[in-house]
This record gives sequence, structure tokens and C-alpha cells, in this order.
Amino acid sequence: MRCTLTTSAAVSASHEPLTRSLVLLLAIGTGIGVANVYYIQPILATIQQDFGVPAHWVGWAPTLTQIGYALGMLLLAPLGDMLNRRSLIIGKGLLLILALLATALSPNFTTLLVTGTMIGLLGSVGQDFIPVAAHLAPESHRGRVVGTVTTGLLTGILLSRTFGGIIAENFGWRAIYAVAAVLEGAVVLAVWRYLPSLPVSVRGHYGDLLASLGKLWRKHAPLRRAVYTQALVASSLGAFWSTLALALAAQPYRLGAGAAGAYGVAGAAGALAAPLLGRLADRAGPVPAIRTGCLLVALSFAGMWLFTGSLLALGVGAALFDLGVMAAFVSHQTIVNTIEPAARSRLNGLLVTGAMFGVAAGAEAGNLALAYAGWHGVCLVGLIAGVGALVLTRRRS
Repeated sequence: MRCTLTTSAAVSASHEPLTRSLVLLLAIGTGIGVANVYYIQPILATIQQDFGVPAHWVGWAPTLTQIGYALGMLLLAPLGDMLNRRSLIIGKGLLLILALLATALSPNFTTLLVTGTMIGLLGSVGQDFIPVAAHLAPESHRGRVVGTVTTGLLTGILLSRTFGGIIAENFGWRAIYAVAAVLEGAVVLAVWRYLPSLPVSVRGHYGDLLASLGKLWRKHAPLRRAVYTQALVASSLGAFWSTLALALAAQPYRLGAGAAGAYGVAGAAGALAAPLLGRLADRAGPVPAIRTGCLLVALSFAGMWLFTGSLLALGVGAALFDLGVMAAFVSHQTIVNTIEPAARSRLNGLLVTGAMFGVAAGAEAGNLALAYAGWHGVCLVGLIAGVGALVLTRRRS
């Protein structure tokens, strides 16, 4: 049976009032949901010491978590078009709580890898809030609303490193996953209480839904361009954040998880510009912001390479390149959320799947670069990502 669209009323703008408190709930929900995927990054050195594994092994922890996240976006996020998004968010949130608690109780490194992969898979619940925002927002303000919710997403990603580093340094790395389970529980409760039920946009079987992903991919060239460009620019995130804690723990810095996490504050500064970029997309279109973002990524890594050894350069670089990735991400989401309203969850899932595979590839490339070429190698990976993504944007002309 083919997946068929419901009536147009099911995918048109909702009659539910989009209040500020509801937008805030969506932003907080997406931030807390996706933060679970990134707590691992500033605590790698602590985990390595706890389990006594080699540095090149511990790098698999964030890589597998990112792969799990990408698979979650590919296999679970499309369900938002077929199921009631409110029920989907609650169900995934409850399972995520179990995965977080299992990680906190991991008896060995192998178990940690398995539960971390599950956190990535279920952490895709954070992205389920964005199609909800696009559905509820009026067309004239969709970019701004999506940008505001994306502020929560990116703030969750970036401040999770700070939060995770501080908690790990003071209470041990397991404590952060226990705290994360409590936070996710609060989100599930708030969603159950306040998020309205939304109509489904397609009906059919799960296999049909997944098969439609290929059809959407072949049908929409703007989707393919968005995925390719975002995957490449997002690989800089994986390269930088999966290696920063290990680099700072070594000579000449000898700094702990708290210092590595503190750089998340610098990165979070860029997330505050998301609503501005959403407004820019509403008025001038998304391509200028995408190109600016790619250029910022390239220049930031060039600067961190040039001033290797400077903690200040690391902070400035983290702020600028995270701003660049965020500029591209918000603008690409504006593009995909306007391609085909009945397929918003699937289109967003394809975009984020590509981005997360990019982050995972960047994490592995960054770990290899750090092992064989030091911090200069990591900066080269980020520079190539920014320049390569900028070249891809020329195809939009």
C-alpha cells in the first residue's frame, strides 16, 4: 500500500494558538533532547581514565553516539508524519530516560558504547519539536519561529558540553547521565501536559514511509543540495568537539573536563543569532546566510591553526565556527520545511541524518588527525570542511 496524503487541512497551518510559552516549550524540549547526544564529548578523558582504554578507542564513544543519532533521524524521525507527534515525543522520551540511566550504570566500556548508541538513536526526539514548530507557525513568521526553536537546539548542543564538563569534574562522569534522565523526564511531563495533538499527514505502512524517503530524495534537488552542504559543514563540529577534551588534557595545557566544557559557552554565543538568521531567511532567502556560515567555519579553523597554543584563539574560533554551522543549519531547515508540507518530518529527518553522518565522519577524521598530526591536523579537517561546503553553495547560483 502506498503512503497517501490526508486532506490538505491536516498539513495546513494549525488553528492552535502559537503562544510564547508554547514556543519556549518547543525550544527547551529540543535543547534538552539533543543535549543528551553531546554530554559524552567533554568527559572523554575522564571515561578513558575510568575504564583504562586507549585514547584511539575512547574516540569511538562520540562517533557511535553520532551514528546512532543519524540512524534515529533516518528511521524514527519520519514517524512524525504518520503518528501523532505528541505521542511520538512522549514515547521516545521515556525510552531515552531508560538509556540514560543504563549509561550511568555502565559496568564497562563496551556497555557504554551500546547504551551511548541508544542515546544517539533516541536523542533524535529533540529534532521532533522542529516540525511541530513549522506546523504551528504562520507562514509569514515560520523562519523566525523555526530559528527560535533552533536556538534551543543549538544552545542545548553547546551548553551540554559546559554542563557535562562541570558535573563530571565535580561528581564524576556518571552523574551527568543521571541528571540528564531527570531533565528529560521533566520535558516528557511538560509535553504530556501542554503540547497540543497534531493531525497526521500521511497514512500507510512503516515500510511505505521509509520507501518514500528515496522518492523525496530523488524528487527535490534543493533537499539534496541542503543535505550535502550541511553534512560537510557539520563535519567541522565533530572534528573540533570530539578532540578538544583530549587536546586540552595533554601537553601543554593539562586541563580537565571542566575547562573543555567551558568552551561550550563560547560556542553557545553563536546560537543567540538563530532568530536573526530566521528573519533574514524570511526576507532575503536562505542562501546568503549559508554562504556566510561556510566562510566563518573556514576562517575560524584557519585562525585556530595560525594561533595554535592560544586558549583565547580557541574560544574565539569556537564561537565563530559554531555560529557558522548554525547559520547554515537554520537556513537549510528553512529550505526543507517549505519544500513539501506533508513531509516535513521526513524532510527534516533526511537533512539532520546527513548532518549527523557528517558530524560522525568529522569526529573520526578529527581523532585520526589529532593522533597523526596533532592540533594542526584537526584545524586542517575543519578548514577543508568550510571551504568544501562554500564551494558546494556555488551550485545554488
